[in-house]
Amino acid sequence: MNADHVKDILARVQAGTLTADEAFAALKWAPYEDLGYARVDTHRRLRTGTPEVIYCEGKSPEQVAGIVDRLAEHHGFVLATRAAAAHFAAVAERHPQAVYHHPARLIEIRHGPRPAPPEDHPPILVISGGTSDLPVAEEAAVTAECLGNRVERLYDCGVAGLHRLLDDRQRLDEAGVMIVVAGMEGALASVVGGMVEQPVIAVPTSVGYGASFQGLAALLSMLNSCAAGIAVVNIDNGFGAGYFAHLINRAGERTSEKRSGERVDQPQINADG
Repeated sequence: MNADHVKDILARVQAGTLTADEAFAALKWAPYEDLGYARVDTHRRLRTGTPEVIYCEGKSPEQVAGIVDRLAEHHGFVLATRAAAAHFAAVAERHPQAVYHHPARLIEIRHGPRPAPPEDHPPILVISGGTSDLPVAEEAAVTAECLGNRVERLYDCGVAGLHRLLDDRQRLDEAGVMIVVAGMEGALASVVGGMVEQPVIAVPTSVGYGASFQGLAALLSMLNSCAAGIAVVNIDNGFGAGYFAHLINRAGERTSEKRSGERVDQPQINADG
């Protein structure tokens, strides 16, 4: 979309031949910025409520920093996943406020502090099978926190010692959504899914010995779970789980706002930091 197209849409609104909602629908699908090595989707927030998130693996530090520059011009919040120390160093040189979350491997750039999550929202509970699953679990937890959710953690409570999970049954009852992160045979997701009424997002990890096939065994186990109410993301995809949990956590509020006739927007974390 170029300047002439935008002016044409605005002129039609002024003339009364196009409604404001129709103009908004046309504009939100339009622009991106071509950097040569990446075409940055600067209007993704208009469509989905959240700015484009940068996947750093396979990109050079300079490329990641360049994409961050463009997104930061349009949004008060930028998130980059699977970031190495070199990626963070390049970003922090241009954006001193950038924060590197280790071991989640996430870079968070924000204008101002994080806003407090809504007090009436139940927490997202991230559960891990073992300490070896912590990097993926933290990717899920920090992603959800960056998107404005209250997150609690319950780590190292796999099925080899199930009493560790049962000791925290009250926390399971109080959560709104659960993210279960486990490698090896991935049985923890079925156990949790059979105990609770809330949605469960299962994340298989590549943790395990040879026959786990780098997470494939856990993935197949979670996909074949006999417990209802479980959704499964890809191997080691903590970001996808955290993002999906955020959408579920917001769904009730969005439905209520739509019924009341109010405009539904994502929290201002995406616009003003």
